[in-house]
Formats: sequence, C-alpha cells, structure tokens
Amino acid sequence: DECIQGDDNLQSMIVGTVMRKIKSRTWKKQRYFKLQEDCMTIWYKSKKAGNAHSTFSVNDVETVREGHQSEVLLSIADEFPPDRCFTLVFRGRRGNLDLVADSADEAQSWIKGMKKLIENLENMGESEKLDQWICEWFKKADKNNDGRMNFPEIRVLLKMMNVDMNEHHAHRLFMTADKSQTGTLEDDEFVLFYKMLTQREDVLRVFQDYSGDGQKLSLRDLEEFLRDEQLEEVDRVQQLAMELIERYEPSDTAKMLKAMSIDGFLMYLASAEGSIFHPRQQSLYQDMTQPLNHYFISSSHNTYLMEDQLRGHSSVEGYIRALKRGCRCVEVDCWDGPNGEPIVYHGHTFTSKILFKDVVIALRNYAFKVSEYPVILSTENHCGVEQQRVMAQHLNTILGDKLLKSTLDGKIPVSFPSPEELKGKILLKGKKIGGLEESLNGPVEPEDSLTGEVSDEDEAFIQFNSRSFPQKSKQRLSKELSDCVVYCKSVHFSSFKHSRIHSKFYEISSFTESKARKHLREAGAEFVHHNARQLTRVYPSGLRTDSSNFNPQEMWNTGTQIVALNFQTAGVEMDLNDGLFSQNGRCGYVLKPDFMRMSERSFDPEVPINREGYRPLSLCIQVISGQQLPKVNIKESSVVDPFVRVEIHGVPLDQAKQETRYIDNNGFNPVWYDTLRFTIHAPELALVRFVVEDYDKASRNDFVGQYTLPFSCIQQGYRHIHLLSKDGTSIPPASLFVHVRITNLV
Repeated sequence: DECIQGDDNLQSMIVGTVMRKIKSRTWKKQRYFKLQEDCMTIWYKSKKAGNAHSTFSVNDVETVREGHQSEVLLSIADEFPPDRCFTLVFRGRRGNLDLVADSADEAQSWIKGMKKLIENLENMGESEKLDQWICEWFKKADKNNDGRMNFPEIRVLLKMMNVDMNEHHAHRLFMTADKSQTGTLEDDEFVLFYKMLTQREDVLRVFQDYSGDGQKLSLRDLEEFLRDEQLEEVDRVQQLAMELIERYEPSDTAKMLKAMSIDGFLMYLASAEGSIFHPRQQSLYQDMTQPLNHYFISSSHNTYLMEDQLRGHSSVEGYIRALKRGCRCVEVDCWDGPNGEPIVYHGHTFTSKILFKDVVIALRNYAFKVSEYPVILSTENHCGVEQQRVMAQHLNTILGDKLLKSTLDGKIPVSFPSPEELKGKILLKGKKIGGLEESLNGPVEPEDSLTGEVSDEDEAFIQFNSRSFPQKSKQRLSKELSDCVVYCKSVHFSSFKHSRIHSKFYEISSFTESKARKHLREAGAEFVHHNARQLTRVYPSGLRTDSSNFNPQEMWNTGTQIVALNFQTAGVEMDLNDGLFSQNGRCGYVLKPDFMRMSERSFDPEVPINREGYRPLSLCIQVISGQQLPKVNIKESSVVDPFVRVEIHGVPLDQAKQETRYIDNNGFNPVWYDTLRFTIHAPELALVRFVVEDYDKASRNDFVGQYTLPFSCIQQGYRHIHLLSKDGTSIPPASLFVHVRITNLV
C-alpha cells in the first residue's frame, strides 16, 4: 500500500506491537495491536482470549496525547515513564484508550504513525473520503477476508449500508461492475458498483437545466447557475466559475475546454463551498474589539462531570473535552479536601472527587488550544479560608501570567475590555472583597470584614439540601483568592432597577433557569438592557439530577452571555449550542446583534415587531433528497423510513417546525421534493436545525442525524447539509440535498 512505503513507523505498526492497555491503577492488561493493510483500521486482541478481537477506525481517533496526559496514566506515573505512555482520544463521548509500550521507541512509532494517519485523513478530498467509506463497509462485510464478494453477499452488505433496493436493478448493475467477469466483485469493482447505484438523479436534473448540450456546463452555463441559483456576488461570478472548474473537475479534457462535467458538478456541490454553511462565516469574521459583555460566550456547567449530577464520575477529562469543543467558561465546585488540598466535585452527592490543582493544570494545558480568546473560570467556592489560600496559590503558580491579576491598564475602568485585549488570559469569576476601585486604590480593611455574600447558586443548593445541611449565610474569604478576581465579581441580584442604579459593570449575577424565565416574562426588555451593561450567567436547575439541559435559545434571546449547559449531555440543547458557536472560527465568542448592545435601543424578545429596523424575512426550503443515511436499528433486516424536520429556534414568535412526509424503506437515497416555508421576525437571533428521523407508527421515532446553524450563516441555492450524530461528530457521507431561498417580506 502506497501509504506505508518509506515510513518506518507505519511499517512497524503493520507488523504489530504488544502493549499494555491501562484502565486504572489495578487494571493493566497486555494486548496485541496492529495496523491493517488498509492503513485505516487498528486491530487488537488480548493475548489469552482465544479468537476474540476488536477493531477501530483511524477515523474515530481525534488526537494522540504523548506521555502522562490522562487521569489514568497520571495515576500510574510512578510505574511507567512518560516516554513509554500515550493516549488515543476518540471523537464524541467515547472513552480514551490509554497505552504503555515496552520501550520509548515503540511508543514513538505509534505516536508518530497515528499522527501521520490522522493528518492524511484530514487532507483527504470529498471523493477520496467517499471511496474510503465504501471500502470500510466492504471490509466489514468480507467475512472470510478474500477481498471479493458474490451477489448474495453484496445484498447483505447493502442492507447493512441502509440500502433496500430492487433486486433486478441491483443485479444488472452488479454484472456491469464485474469487469473481471468472475461472478464476484473485488474492492475497486465494488466502488464502481456502488457509484452506479448512487447515481444522483436529483443533481442530474439541476445539471441538465443549466447545461446547453446536456453533456457539460460551459463556463457561461456555470456562471449563470452561480448567479441565478447560488446567488453568488455578480462581479465575482466569472472568477469563481474558473476556480470551481480548476478545483473540482476531475476530467482534464473538460478542464481544457473550461467546462464542468456532471462529476465535477457533484464534487462542487458536495464540497465545503457547496455546503449550506457560508465558508466566510466559518472563519473568524466578527469584530472582536467590543466589550466582553457584548458577546455570547460558549459556557459549560458542572464541567467536571462525565455523567449525571448524583453519581457521575468527576474527571479532568471533562475540562479537556469542553475546552476542545470551544467552551470559554468552565465551572468548578471547590470543597475542603484532605491533606490541605481543595477538591472538586458536586457537593454532598456521590460523584467522585478530583484535585483542584489538577483542574488548573488541565486549564493551563488546554485553555488556548482551539481559541486564543479568554477563558472564564467560574468558581463555586465552599472552602474555608485556609484552603482558599491554597487555591490562590495554585492559580498563581500553575497559571503564571495567564491568570489576569489586575485591570489591563492599571486604571479604574468604566467598561469591560474586549476579547481581543484579553487574548491568552484566564479570568477568575468568584466572590470579591470590596470592588475594583478599592483594590486599585490601596489596601482593604482588616481581615474580620472579609465576608462575601452567598451566591444564588449556593442558595439554590442550600434550599435543595437544607434538610440535612444547615449552612451559614456569610462566608469568610481569603484576601489572596479575592485578589485573583478582577472583572467577574459574583454578586447577589436584587432587581434590574437596583442594578441600573448601583451595580458596577464587573459585577455578575447567576440565575437558575427558572429565575431567568421569570425575569424574561416580567421584564424582557429590561433584561436585554441589563445585559448590554453587565454579564449574566444562567445555569440548569439543581433538580436536573440527570444533567439534562434547558433550551439555551430562550436565554440568548435576553442577551444573556454565559448560558451554562451540561456539555456531557447530548441532545437538541447542545446541538443549538454547537450550532451558534460553529461560526466565527469556532472561537467560543459570538457578537450579539447590535440591538442588544445599545443602551439607547429597546428590544423585547416577546415583541420583536416593535423594534427599530424590524425587517421580517421569509425562508423557503425545498428538501430534495437524502444520501447514505446511517442505520439506526442494528437488526440487519431493518432499513429506515426517513423524514426531515426543519426547526426554527429564535424569539418566541419565530419558534416553528415543519416536516416532510416519510419515505418507506430507504435510507440510501430517499427523494422528497417537499417545500417548507417559515417567516422569521428576528433573523439575527434565529438558528435553523435540520433533523432526520426514522418514522415509526408504533413507538417514538428514532434519531438518525441532525445539523444546526445560525440563520445568518446560510448560503442560498442548491446546497448539501452534512449530517452530524447525536454527539455532534460527523457521520460521512450522510447528507441532505436542499434548495434554499430567503426573501424580504416587506
């Protein structure tokens, strides 16, 4: 295989290596690992367990960490040196694989080899990815590993791939693809068969509408398509048409003729440029120099939990995962721990405990890997003064100059600095003695007055647990920890009026979701105003012991910046969070619409019609077809009956959903041509979510895939939507093909 030639690391991976798989201090077992010839699959088996073996795809591995960079490997650091240890981190919510090689050289072979394989995958084009995916299925089905399959075997494989098709038609194509005339299909013959099977009639129709001769799109044809359908900027169309032919046309003859074949056309439509998400808005495109409170900030709740709030496993991994998903505000609950070391866990419950120090180390290592913009560390502090001093010490020694210790210019500010000015900084949010003014003007009063208010979060906690744990309403604060709080001083909220008169911009209140809803109903416009001046944090109710989430959209409608969700829980709420923050370079900050940033403008999310500059839009989506939808049901005989639901999430007036009909027994290439129409009153706040479900008359419909994006990032015209799994990870080559039009209503 050409991927191995001249690469010693990959060659030794093909030979295979015995390594220890580590699950805990006590669970360490030897496993034989090897890379399969396809350079895509890792195969491993235990030395004892007879024939049992497992495999995973290089596709599933997100990254390789060297040395002791996982909790499990840190726990055995005294036994195995870091140069023999490494961790494979998987996409989605799958657990890590922690390995120890017999020598540093063997470890390096695997680390470098895996990194190269991952990099190769990232550089693959759409068509190679498709071939790759087809080959993976072929290998799964090729039970006796002879690299060939007869027609009955192919039929079973198609079922696995979610294809339920006319046997007569399939057999005819099978014969055509069997170039070697052996009655079986080999690797590349199967790819050919698959491609004939998946010919896109829907795309062919569009192609022929614009093609002068039905065979190709001339430069003029393509320009017309880009201008009239894709609504590309008129003065760019000529240049763009040339670039697309250069980039996507596989045939050199067509390229010379400055034309595009159906293959090139399909490649373009399946690429990132043909996607529904505007590429320009995927990069960092917003003004990052506004005050911090003018942005929505991707925020996590109970970041240390991997599961639910009552019994869940606490783990530093929770912080690493959230930060790698672009989260910019993480939470820690600190309690007095043994040996003078503060610990982090969900107080008074059965969740396991981790060291505060380890959380701070993870923060130092991962805070700025995917975004340079500031991270807020939100503390719920239940420690006594002694261990608060230890917390301050850890923050200072571990984070060093990453920790923001004073205002940026040393002067008393009147508003927040911007994300741009705070790049690379970690901001502590917590209680503070006095205000910024005093701390800049000299020493604070003697130790006995150092008490902080109880925060709302503690209060909710006390009510929830008061039967068993009476708590003091005042807490003594250590000056050292208080000094680490600069722009995010946690305060108790009394009323919007009180805040307007007395509050400082750096004072931040936290609301539970139910309190926030009450304010939203009673004083929506005031809530929006408050957030134009100060930061607000909203977090899930303490009654959500299963770590479920509330709908974040409701809170963004009020301009609330820090809407804290349980990142560890998949579902529509995290889809919306991922959707909002998938724009702007996934940096974790999204600029609020201007009508939420101006103190002189009034916006009430309940009555968007009253605002200045109100311009409603009409969104029309024709859902044309679906491609290679994943199977939901593991039973080999079942195939999905898919339908598509389009949901609008925004101000209450915009909340809407509509569905296509369902198609019987076809997850392979269902065709709908169903048109759904929506009116959008506050487009700047709206998100659009596409969901595919498997229709079931008897029970709940099963989830197949989804994709969520901001309304403002939609590209019009004929577009593909590349579906994501429940975890928010991609499931190539599953997609929807749609046509989108947005028009002014007024």
